[in-house]
Amino acid sequence: MTYIIALPCVDLKDKACIDECPVDCIYEGERSLYIHPDECVDCGACEPVCPVEAIYYEDDLPEEWSEYYRANVEFFDDVGSPGGAAKLGLIEKDHEIIAALPPQEH
Repeated sequence: MTYIIALPCVDLKDKACIDECPVDCIYEGERSLYIHPDECVDCGACEPVCPVEAIYYEDDLPEEWSEYYRANVEFFDDVGSPGGAAKLGLIEKDHEIIAALPPQEH
């Protein structure tokens, strides 16, 4: 199981969750942040600090955002498991679900 970042993060990327993550598993795409499912230790530290409530435990992800599970997992298909987001910095791509969204206003 893992945590998922959903629609409220798109085009916002507050990054408070990155500061709280003890294992550096939250990666930055162009328009959204993504939690690496194989690196996340399910500690939940990221969820309460998200100012827009975009982070959900996999089983608690609202149905209308169920596609964000796939987006968070598949984002890493060609990135692999680098073992920490800090050394990669911004990854200049987004999952196709995120990339296809119109600009989000917050």
